[in-house]
Amino acid sequence: MRREGSAGTQQHRQQEPLRTEFEFELPRGFVDEAGTVHRSGAMRLATARDELLPLRDIRVRENPAYLSVVLLGRVITRLGTLPSVHDGTVENMFASDLAFLQDFYRQINAEGHTRAAVACPHCEESFEVELAGSRLGES
Repeated sequence: MRREGSAGTQQHRQQEPLRTEFEFELPRGFVDEAGTVHRSGAMRLATARDELLPLRDIRVRENPAYLSVVLLGRVITRLGTLPSVHDGTVENMFASDLAFLQDFYRQINAEGHTRAAVACPHCEESFEVELAGSRLGES
């Protein structure tokens, strides 16, 4: 017996292009040397290389907590009007922005998507919500 529902779902997934970059907005924003605040940015999906190369970094070997700083410096493709983003940029961010970016990284890489299935508590109808770009404390 052929199931139309699953075939239709598979066909829909095949037609969707793979998103490799996701927009975000920092809760506080990165303040550059001129005092400009940069909040809007983009992060790309990480590759195996992105996760392996920082393990060779002496700063990561001396302090494993530095791994996320180096990793985020590799996958953030844009932040405001900054010409480039690197680990030095990330290490000078506010702690709340670093926590936001770590969570955002997990959402797009470990879970593979930025949408979540939810149900209305009143009518019980199911729908999806977009998590990408949400700010801390918002739904």
